[in-house]
Amino acid sequence: MNMYRIDLLRHGETELSHTLRGSTDDTLTNSGWQQMRHTVDQSLKNHAPIQPWDVVFSSPLQRCALFADEIATSLNLELILNHNLQEMHFGDWEAVSTQEIYEKQPALLAQFWEKPTQFSPPNAESVQQFQQRILNALQQIQGFMQQNNYAHTMVITHGGVIKLLKCLAMQQPLDDILKMSAELGQFNHFILHEDLSIEYVEQSA
Repeated sequence: MNMYRIDLLRHGETELSHTLRGSTDDTLTNSGWQQMRHTVDQSLKNHAPIQPWDVVFSSPLQRCALFADEIATSLNLELILNHNLQEMHFGDWEAVSTQEIYEKQPALLAQFWEKPTQFSPPNAESVQQFQQRILNALQQIQGFMQQNNYAHTMVITHGGVIKLLKCLAMQQPLDDILKMSAELGQFNHFILHEDLSIEYVEQSA
């Protein structure tokens, strides 16, 4: 049974890092660029002299895609933008700080944090819809890797995507998604199996 190594890199700090960015297309700060470059440089040093990745996948949002283009170009790898790898869409809470939401809709915010599968922000994507979209992305990634006989990919994406995959890999309820960690500019490593089950390997800076 084929297995694929998938290294998910969360984007670094952005101009709207204090908010629920979701699908809002904000830009990386200088610090955010440095976080991601440092993380990839360290990974390359650890794997030297072998270049570990066969292909780069990325969310099309610029906080992921611009760095993905830089790293794919520098490593001479194909870059594939996949819309399914975007962050969860937070509806009316897009680009709003949790402090402001707490002040205006404290009950709904508390319900969302405690039971995100049952309570979504107004006009937002549900956790279940988000899960299906990410599973579609995994299937697309796996199909491409299988077709090209690839074993190892870098995926540049968002905190919610990583948290969802950690929930699935650790067989935790989806209501625990917001309790999972996904640090800015850091890798989380997974093994993707042929049946689309995933195994969490580790987090690394």
